[in-house]
Amino acid sequence: MTVNMSPEIYNNTLAVVIIAIILFFAVKNSIPHFKGEGSCCGGGGKGKIIRPKKLDKVIRVKRIRIGGMHCENCSRRVQNTLNSIDGINAQVRLSRELAIVKIGKEIDDSVIEKAITDLGYKVKREKE
Repeated sequence: MTVNMSPEIYNNTLAVVIIAIILFFAVKNSIPHFKGEGSCCGGGGKGKIIRPKKLDKVIRVKRIRIGGMHCENCSRRVQNTLNSIDGINAQVRLSRELAIVKIGKEIDDSVIEKAITDLGYKVKREKE
């Protein structure tokens, strides 16, 4: 027994199946975010924090205003990235959009700025 489907019914059925598949994956990937377990910025909801290194000496301290951080994930990503740079001890405050960066060796400011902008955030202004 064969069923003859008109091209219009076949195309409509195919479109519905494709839309259903897309919706399934969209909802599946959104559930952790809606539960507060996911990240808004791709950093992972429960990412590990890189602790600031203890510096032998601090030669200067920079206060860097950072734009574009929306959640704790964002501030954690910036803090982890800065703390992964040798000679830097950084703490990032989401509520103030501020990074306090203690510098223990000669590091060009452009290295710090590039680390932040490479993550997709903006360096708003710097203060010494």
